[in-house]
Amino acid sequence: MTWSQFLPAFAALFVIVMLRANATYWLGRGAAAGSRRWRKVEGEGSPAWERARDLVNRWGPIAVVLCFFTVGIQTAVNATAGVTRMPLRRYLPAVTLGSIVWATIYATVGLAAAQAWLAAAARSPVGATLVAVALVVMVVTAVVVHRRRARRPAHSEADGTDPRDVRGDAGAVRS
Repeated sequence: MTWSQFLPAFAALFVIVMLRANATYWLGRGAAAGSRRWRKVEGEGSPAWERARDLVNRWGPIAVVLCFFTVGIQTAVNATAGVTRMPLRRYLPAVTLGSIVWATIYATVGLAAAQAWLAAAARSPVGATLVAVALVVMVVTAVVVHRRRARRPAHSEADGTDPRDVRGDAGAVRS
């Protein structure tokens, strides 16, 4: 990859992620403003909420930066920063650094993967399609298995047994 390919990709990705992250932050702030209006009618937030908000506002910039290394929680972290009204003097540097990291990763590794995929598809469209289908099936299977495990109760409250214990009641641990 050359600089003439990297720089435009980086710039476009940086702008896109900054717009998306900041829009999510401001949507969260808007939701918080609406809830504050409701709380004025219902009563103020609890001391626990105030402490939690202060904690997120103090340590949240680290979470904002780190969320850009992940897939799937960026929206939640940026919305939480908005809902908790993280001060802009902390949020903007964190989201800018996170966006730089994200744009760098996707402009390098992401574009290299896309170029490799296109080269493989040009050589063997059927093979590339089969690989893509296999990847989609693996991801869907992993998500379904994870969700099923998350929904399964850890133990039965009624009899104190653990359903993962294949020995049945005789070998179950009682508390």
